[in-house]
Amino acid sequence: MDHSYPYIASLTREPFLFYEMRSTAKLMSEGLSDEAIVTEIVEQNLFQYPTEKSITRMAKACMKRLHALKDETLVSAIASQPTEIAKQICLYAMMKQSQLVWEFMLTVIGEKYRLRDMSFGKIDLVQLSPASV
Repeated sequence: MDHSYPYIASLTREPFLFYEMRSTAKLMSEGLSDEAIVTEIVEQNLFQYPTEKSITRMAKACMKRLHALKDETLVSAIASQPTEIAKQICLYAMMKQSQLVWEFMLTVIGEKYRLRDMSFGKIDLVQLSPASV
């Protein structure tokens, strides 16, 4: 993880975006430029969003996550692999792009894995508060 990424609040308006990530990864795998990808997504309304502004913003968010992977093979896998595999890579992309998600996965989920504790509830979300980071 590149720890130079600051904590970002964009997660509140940019959820998991799996289907958007998949569509963007397909275009990226075709070798299109970032500008051409945004243009294609907006013109074809590939995300089926009601406004052009939100389509553009989400397309750029997807590209930022895909670029954070720094691996064309992973981008191609998001575009072409079965859903379960592609979703895991999308989660990894979120971890690479967001320090908060990275730390949550390592400290909370990683500890649960280590302890073989497969439960998860609201109390687990409190474990990673800004004061504990």
